[in-house]
Amino acid sequence: MRYYETLYIINPDLADDEYRDVVAKMNTLVEKEKGVVTKVEEWGKRTLAYEVKKFDKGSYVLLQYCGESGIVEQLKREMTLDDRVIKYQTIKLSDHADPEALKAAGEGDKKEPGEEEKKTEDDRRTEDEGENGIR
Repeated sequence: MRYYETLYIINPDLADDEYRDVVAKMNTLVEKEKGVVTKVEEWGKRTLAYEVKKFDKGSYVLLQYCGESGIVEQLKREMTLDDRVIKYQTIKLSDHADPEALKAAGEGDKKEPGEEEKKTEDDRRTEDEGENGIR
């Protein structure tokens, strides 16, 4: 199976239910096309570098999955027809991938509940100084 990654941007004005509906629809589409979803990361609302379809913000979602070559065409078609998706991009990460190994690797990256990242000196300094380095 081939390993793909699709980053898509959803209309930021959608209600939470509609947003979840779009994410679920894309995941279901991959599974319907005999693909395997290995990872879904929701990055939240972010400012776009330039306006896309008159939006300056968007909700980013990263979808990593395995499947045959036809899966990309179906996903592209659905995203083009769905007005809630304002932009998307797909890249092929690998020609030969094992979905089970990728799922296991993705679950190993997750932190245990309550486990916090250790902050470095630079992180603390940035928090103290603010965005532009002024206290």
